Amino acid sequence: MKGPKKVFVCSECDAQFPRWSGQCPSCRAWNTLSEETYTAPAKQSLASVRPERGERATTFSKMEDTDSVRIITGIGELDRVLGGGLVPGSAVLLAGEPGIGKSTLLMQLCGKADDNYTVLYVSGEESKGQLKMRAQRLGVDSADVLVLTETDLDSVINEYERVSPDVVIVDSVQTMVSASVDSFAGSPTQVRECSSSLITHAKADGCAIILVGHVTKEGNIAGPKTLEHMVDAVLNFEGDRSQSHRIVRAIKNRYGSTNEIGVFEMTDTGLWEVDNPSAMLLAGRPREVSGSCAVCVMEGTRPIIAEIQALVTTSVFPSPKRMADGIDYNRMCLLLAVLEKRLGYKFSQCDVYLNVVGGLRIDEPSADAAIATALISSLKDIPVPADLIVAGEIGLSGEVRAISAAEQRAKEAERIGFKRIALPKRSILKKQPVLNEAKIIGVSGIYDFAAILATGAKNTNEDNE
Repeated sequence: MKGPKKVFVCSECDAQFPRWSGQCPSCRAWNTLSEETYTAPAKQSLASVRPERGERATTFSKMEDTDSVRIITGIGELDRVLGGGLVPGSAVLLAGEPGIGKSTLLMQLCGKADDNYTVLYVSGEESKGQLKMRAQRLGVDSADVLVLTETDLDSVINEYERVSPDVVIVDSVQTMVSASVDSFAGSPTQVRECSSSLITHAKADGCAIILVGHVTKEGNIAGPKTLEHMVDAVLNFEGDRSQSHRIVRAIKNRYGSTNEIGVFEMTDTGLWEVDNPSAMLLAGRPREVSGSCAVCVMEGTRPIIAEIQALVTTSVFPSPKRMADGIDYNRMCLLLAVLEKRLGYKFSQCDVYLNVVGGLRIDEPSADAAIATALISSLKDIPVPADLIVAGEIGLSGEVRAISAAEQRAKEAERIGFKRIALPKRSILKKQPVLNEAKIIGVSGIYDFAAILATGAKNTNEDNE
């Protein structure tokens, strides 16, 4: 048998090369090659590797319904993102920035384990004393939670087989080390080997496993890209550490929707669920200030109202500055071009800053109308009426296209207190939303938003007089 040899493995595509280079020749990613030790496996005959008895094929009607056997974690916002709870035999990858609250959320999950399920909490980063201090701060004292501080993969699997828990939490997978792999902890080979072994054991025994993953400075999940393919769900913990709220978003979910989000608020006693994200995101919204506009977006089945702020100032640079936070930069540039072409507004001579209050990330095209309204409001220095909310997708010709779930958006806006709701005419032609007091304003193009702002400014001046 040949001895071990050195190879360079790409952490993005897992391609192997005999020598190092700054750029991966396969996926063209930079600085992703790391040195690993590779040992060729011994050749085996077909008879030695063929199983004596394999699993037989069956029909869907004879399979067990997974929705009826989900493990309810007791944290409503987390269950919403997972699609109703943890599925036995599933693997979930939870990733996020350092200090964002991943370990806090999972420790609170352990606190909900009373008689519902047993948890094995494996920590490779903290000692038992540190874990107990966090548990006491969060009020976690459950007899159904077992704690193991270990980084050796074989020891973790042996203890797992001994206690047979319902849920296993590994914090984090980058700290696990397999003796069969000759490389350092956190390397692509170690992460792939440890994750594969843990997931295989969990699926064989019907145990739900949650793996905590680190992220790189670019915001990507550390380790090989195959890690995201191996698990059943990938959850991303988002939020600014300088702010109190956190958002859990599903990037991948084989057992539910990837559009749902869970909203939490970080406090001294842990993460609290936010049942009304719209009110939280609109708290402290300024009145009679230009450049602020409310929008209702759909996150899965949940309508959420957010505030979009725009600041347009005359530029002193040859090339005006553009900055967008929470909104796709290219989308902002496209809307600026449409407004300048169709309405004649000279945004090309101004610096433009765009922000979604609260750190929420909006990718839905229905926010185009609110972005355009905020930009026009800031440019003309005309405040958007406080009781007005807009939603709609803007095309390159300046038309406002139809959006989905118009009635749900309108009812959520009325519940929060908005009196005028501007929606695309195409969305309300077939079914007019039934509201109590709020008024629906149908818009067909960006010219209508400019007219609404002008009417609002006129009414404000008359009230002041």
